[in-house]
Amino acid sequence: MWWKILLLIWICGVMVAVFLLPAPQSQLGEISRIFFFHVPVAWIAVLAFLISFVFSLLYLRKKDLIYDAKASIASRLGLLFVILATISGSIFAKSTWGTFWNWDPRETSIFILLLIYGAYFALRSAVESEERRAALSSVYAILAFITVPFLVFVVPRIYQSLHPTDSVINVKLHLQMPPPILITFIASLLGFTLLFIWIFKLEFEINKMSNKLTEE
Repeated sequence: MWWKILLLIWICGVMVAVFLLPAPQSQLGEISRIFFFHVPVAWIAVLAFLISFVFSLLYLRKKDLIYDAKASIASRLGLLFVILATISGSIFAKSTWGTFWNWDPRETSIFILLLIYGAYFALRSAVESEERRAALSSVYAILAFITVPFLVFVVPRIYQSLHPTDSVINVKLHLQMPPPILITFIASLLGFTLLFIWIFKLEFEINKMSNKLTEE
């Protein structure tokens, strides 16, 4: 329980620091503060899909439905954080470019990612047999994750984008944030990562309780 209280204090501290520090990018102004939220939730989405990929591989190898449940939970949380990244990105787009949606390469990529993982849950809901659903979902999750690095890291850099590409690392692959902003950014990444782990564990416990009630 104590670590949950510490996590709450940690995240509150990050939120306070975000508004006390100067804006990360002086040219963009106050809207650039969304960077401390937008990048971490996008990172968590990728992490969640990676975890789903790993548990899907484990299910196909060991045929244990626990791994399928964990893969499903990770994908569900990944989809949630992709939606949060899309919303925060749209807010940034409205303030910076005048409209919530511009079909920018990054916006288009994340929209495709939403469709891919939305189809994952459509597949799960269409199959009644647990073993068959787990097998098909695992194969789909593995194939879906193959697209993640391309949609998140490669495609947006191939085509010209309105999205800032050097907010964290410049073209020489050097960190270019002042120490206070960098520390706050890393603290935000860590806080969101721990929050994801907490939610993942909570979801899994709820899943186990639900299955027990169903069996009874």
